Amino acid sequence: MGSEDLDEALEKVLNGDGLEVTSFDSVPEQLRPVALRKTVCYIVGAVIFNAKEEVLMVQEAKRECYGHWYLPAGRMEQGESIQEAVQREVREEAGVDCELVTLLLVQEQGLRWIRFTFLAEVTDGNLKTTAEADSESLQAQWWDRETPLPLRCQDILPLIDAGLKYRRKPWFPVCQPVDLPCEVVCQRLLLAFANPKNGDEESVWLLLGNHTVDTDVEMPPHLPVVVVTHSVTWAGQRLVKQCMASSYSALNVKVCGILGVQHNGRIHGKTDGLCFNTLVTLEYLDEGVAELHSPPPLESEGYRWHEVTNQSLRMNILQRIKDASVLPVHSLC
Repeated sequence: MGSEDLDEALEKVLNGDGLEVTSFDSVPEQLRPVALRKTVCYIVGAVIFNAKEEVLMVQEAKRECYGHWYLPAGRMEQGESIQEAVQREVREEAGVDCELVTLLLVQEQGLRWIRFTFLAEVTDGNLKTTAEADSESLQAQWWDRETPLPLRCQDILPLIDAGLKYRRKPWFPVCQPVDLPCEVVCQRLLLAFANPKNGDEESVWLLLGNHTVDTDVEMPPHLPVVVVTHSVTWAGQRLVKQCMASSYSALNVKVCGILGVQHNGRIHGKTDGLCFNTLVTLEYLDEGVAELHSPPPLESEGYRWHEVTNQSLRMNILQRIKDASVLPVHSLC
């Protein structure tokens, strides 16, 4: 891959587009495709407001939380895209059709619970009434967020707040899942080391892979793709520990957030995986380290540091880091 091809790939990732997952740089001992509802569970939900900034709520019909209120949400079904799943849940539970504005937040408790919350808008239909109650929900109503309402769980309050914040002033670009298949849950890491070089100018280095685990042949430089085994947010830590072992304890590895999500899900047991294109930063904990202005030394021939010389890309990366202009991902492990 030449510098122009690499720059093009970086541009796509930064713009929220996807790149096909063809190989991996870091995998567990046994690599097996994930299967929805068996080895992975994806939850979808929607935060929807009306013109008065009231939020759409549904009254639960499930026995364990009967009569309590929650955002329209539920589990993805086999063969669905993430977008189709959330639109189905809104239709079944609230009685309306919706258009998805953007992913708002990704939360995870490892592979068995990953929740995708969207900001959305009603496009058609009427709110479900008590006369239309079924096993999906009892009814749907707009909530002013002040009138007392028995909630199924308080965990939706930060989601509602995030939706209001984004609606009033978006802090990251619109993010919609990209339709690209993947057999496992993995991360493509845009792992950046940035530090002053000359005056106020900041230089940016990216960690690139030179090979993949399934071949000894040298590969074109690429953003490393690592398979998620436990927590989604731990994958970057594991890679840094793997290729910078001697420096690891002196480094701060920060998961800034998600640049893009890739998912297909059309073939159960073969394309139920996800790829999170994730922005991760690396910095020294001790500012007095002699090598402060250079990235940590690598202890694996499978990786290399690449200094970003394309000014547009460099500024884009620095701005995304400075403004935290990424889709938030929260680990609840």
